[in-house]
Amino acid sequence: MSQPQSPGLPTITLGGGCFWCTEAVFDSVRGITDVESGYCNGAVVRPRYEQVCTGSTGHAEVVRLTFDPAVIGLRDILEIFFATHDPTTLNRQGNDVGTQYRSGIYFEDPAHSEVANDLIREISQDKLLGASITTEVQPLHNYWPAEDYHQDYYAKNPLQGYCAYVVGPKVVKFRKTFARFLKDE
Repeated sequence: MSQPQSPGLPTITLGGGCFWCTEAVFDSVRGITDVESGYCNGAVVRPRYEQVCTGSTGHAEVVRLTFDPAVIGLRDILEIFFATHDPTTLNRQGNDVGTQYRSGIYFEDPAHSEVANDLIREISQDKLLGASITTEVQPLHNYWPAEDYHQDYYAKNPLQGYCAYVVGPKVVKFRKTFARFLKDE
């Protein structure tokens, strides 16, 4: 669950479709000190969910992660990211369709761009996903936190339909595949 921002620690912002899914996965990752759902890289200042849902603002639904590099590295975070969403389908994750659901890595530190692009090249060369990666790697701009009711959505609403049938299976997949990164609970 979201915790207060950790000053001095790096951040990376990831778009993996619906932010409820991505947030639920990274809430369980050891070394992630804060997870915040939000919107980025669109044209509207301080966008609202209803605006972003139209697909006309240019924003992506994202999670902004603050992490402790002494506990987890950016490459590990990105490996989890690529394994828990479909980075090969442009502007779509399952039934969620639109530019707001695009796969993206949004960085503030240019070194994070290098790590992301190196991993994408490696995955592409090894043909690990069977299709081309559509994930965009861009500098972060115009980030705005999502409304309060979106924060920790899965933790607060695990039995809600979308959470039970879409978010829950992603969390289970993460827990099985990346058990070594689970937070002690």
